[in-house]
Amino acid sequence: MSYQPRINSVENKEKKLPSIKTLKMRSDFIRIASKKRYWSTPGLTLQVSETPRETYDKSVIRIGYTASKKVGNAVKRNRARRRLRETVRKLMPFQAETGNDFVIIARSETVSRPFQDLLSDLELSLKKLDVWNEPVTLHNKKDSL
Repeated sequence: MSYQPRINSVENKEKKLPSIKTLKMRSDFIRIASKKRYWSTPGLTLQVSETPRETYDKSVIRIGYTASKKVGNAVKRNRARRRLRETVRKLMPFQAETGNDFVIIARSETVSRPFQDLLSDLELSLKKLDVWNEPVTLHNKKDSL
């Protein structure tokens, strides 16, 4: 059973999905961490900060990935980052609010945790940090009568 993002097809046609840009500058990671706005789950830690005005683009979601040596050796850290990138690719363009920068920190469980649980962890983190876009649903005409 694969994860299917909940999006409204009518809304999707009107709006282009945002692209994902990877944060690489140390200053961005430090700025986001300094805001102390984060949520931790068994599979990952998500940090959020508003995108600075000079770099704001509503068609881009900016995300940084990090995995410390606590995760394991280089092979495990790289695998953890790959798994986190895939969870972001499957979920964030559809559901994350633009106008925010994100840092996703791998935890020791990231490597061995089932992929579906990682998706749930990311979804929970987005909701708890109040950066989750609820999908718009259309009401059936029969229901409104």
